[in-house]
Amino acid sequence: MPFATIDGQPLHYLDQGQGPVVVLGGSYLWDHAMWAPQIEVLSRRYRVIAPDLWGHGQSGQMPEGMSSLNDMARQMMELLDYLSIDCFHLVGLSVGGMWGTRLALAAPTRIQSLVLMDTYVGVEPEQTRQYYFSLFDKIEASGSIPEPLLDIVVPIFFRPGIDPQSALYQQFRATLAALPTDRLRASIVPLGRIIFGRDDMRGRLHELNAQRTLVMCGDQDKPRPPSEALEMAELIGCLHVLVPDAGHISNLENPQFVTEALLKALRG
Repeated sequence: MPFATIDGQPLHYLDQGQGPVVVLGGSYLWDHAMWAPQIEVLSRRYRVIAPDLWGHGQSGQMPEGMSSLNDMARQMMELLDYLSIDCFHLVGLSVGGMWGTRLALAAPTRIQSLVLMDTYVGVEPEQTRQYYFSLFDKIEASGSIPEPLLDIVVPIFFRPGIDPQSALYQQFRATLAALPTDRLRASIVPLGRIIFGRDDMRGRLHELNAQRTLVMCGDQDKPRPPSEALEMAELIGCLHVLVPDAGHISNLENPQFVTEALLKALRG
């Protein structure tokens, strides 16, 4: 799979299929493979670009000097410029929606449609921010995500009723447990602090094209609850869809529903 050098570091991305371009921006702590069910279907009629975040998948470490989600939006724009892609559909889940919103505001003429999934562009509630930062401190100090922290972190991403012995749950847990110390300290922890220390973009949501924007959220998403998705949809003035029987990684917990909704959104 290909790489692009952005801010001096190798950014890894999937590039599959032909046709109009769909960019898939994924969640923190997941790589591009989280989109596998959607990539399989979308790439039959679209060219799908799915980048790995810094320190995730096969991407290099977070570039020096990176300090905000605006930097990430610019980096993703540079990836698309590198690929000579002018216009594209953008689907962003979690942090993918956070940088995706910033990219759409910075380059509105390049966005053919925007789908914001399980995301929120307001500030992190202070109590939650402090809690996440305390987890980052522990991970940074230990150089790993130890068992007690895995028991806290992994369930955050799924609906409460998921079987903890399921392949989806266990594979994610194993991936986090295997993260090397250098990657955690150089990229994943500092990137997490950027994500959960983000600024408030809600005041600009009215600038998005409501006719070309869709907000989606798992009906059992814990870190980004449906109330946040509804708030964003109302500020944008766009359609709002709840994904049934799904938590934060709604595209993997109810892949058929999400894929069908994306196909409909991409068709306009």
